[in-house]
Amino acid sequence: MSWLVVFAVMFWLATWAVNEWLSRRTFASHSVQKTVNLLIPLLFGVAVLVLWEGITRGLEVPRVLLPPPSMIWERILNSLPILWADFQQTFLKAVLAGYVLGCGSGFLVALLCDRSSFLKRGLLPLGNFVSALPIIGVAPIMVMWFGFDWQSKAAVVVIMTFFPMLVNTVQGLSAADHMQRDLMRTYASSWWQTLIKLRLPAASPFIFNALKLNSTLALIGAIVAEFFGTPIVGMGFRISTEVGRMNVDMVWAEIAVAALAGSAFYGLVALIERTITFWHPSIRSRRI
Repeated sequence: MSWLVVFAVMFWLATWAVNEWLSRRTFASHSVQKTVNLLIPLLFGVAVLVLWEGITRGLEVPRVLLPPPSMIWERILNSLPILWADFQQTFLKAVLAGYVLGCGSGFLVALLCDRSSFLKRGLLPLGNFVSALPIIGVAPIMVMWFGFDWQSKAAVVVIMTFFPMLVNTVQGLSAADHMQRDLMRTYASSWWQTLIKLRLPAASPFIFNALKLNSTLALIGAIVAEFFGTPIVGMGFRISTEVGRMNVDMVWAEIAVAALAGSAFYGLVALIERTITFWHPSIRSRRI
């Protein structure tokens, strides 16, 4: 066994021991505890990269099967213009447009369903049916309808994000209990006043759960949809073509960019949730 593998395994075990020690300790200072909470996943990620690098280089794993992280990083640095163009096409155009349209329309239709039991009984079972549809079956149809550019990928994202937002919002609107609703009626509150002052605040955790779920679904849907037709740019297009050329390091570079973009998007939505719903018990309990 190569010394690189031994070093990587020892580093992994040492990092594991440090993380176990840190995770079992509780610090009196809130700032120190917050720093430790950030340090634990950071150390874990570094340990994974070191283990990956040591095993692939020490055991001489073929680059076409699994390139080491250093090779992927080098590819990222040498392909920044291509990666940026792909990021613009997939994320800034298809993902964001589809996310806003899908989540926004799902929220509005949920309000209509709350006013109409006919819509609620008809759309919610349909939502379960559409959620079970595979992306690879929907994406080619959207490409045929909306063309090869980013609009067809945005349409796939709309389909993937619409029903999670619809179902979660409908469920959240019923989160306020009967006593709270009766209290609003004693104040002669209208449906809109009750909605804005009571039911939407009570539904906000459900709505943000859908927003966080859709932040990852949107990126997955757009990338997969690009496999079925796109201009010569985009994350999905680059992954499919570079796999055919056996340029696996470029494929992993695109995967890394997609992972960073998806994580940042999710983190932004989670940060907005903590800012808006700071009063909710689930948020307050995380700060204690």
